[in-house]
Amino acid sequence: MATLEIGKENFESTVSKQGIVMLDWWAAWCGPCRAFAPVYEKASEKHADITFGKIDTDAQPELSGMFQIRSIPTLMIFRDGIMLFEQAGALPAPVLEELIGKVRALDMDEVRREIEKRKKEQEPQA
Repeated sequence: MATLEIGKENFESTVSKQGIVMLDWWAAWCGPCRAFAPVYEKASEKHADITFGKIDTDAQPELSGMFQIRSIPTLMIFRDGIMLFEQAGALPAPVLEELIGKVRALDMDEVRREIEKRKKEQEPQA
């Protein structure tokens, strides 16, 4: 599957859908972004069941600001609408593949239980 251009008009509908969504925050002038692009593209071709999106930080300053993107490339991974991973820096292909495997292996019911548990712990006691 080819990568999708993501902007504010399709961001929410993309990250909130079921399954795995990977986002590469990048800019044309960024050397590490250009180095990571073929790795990311190759992974998108190998994993057709995953949505691979690219967000041009220059073209999408509002989104970049909302997510406080300070360094690029930044990779974000969502699964079933939940952000599971965010890290700046270009990843080598083997590390990206390992990360994809770990995200696939997650028990999302357990992840949701953990989120609920943390929310309850942060609620003020009455």
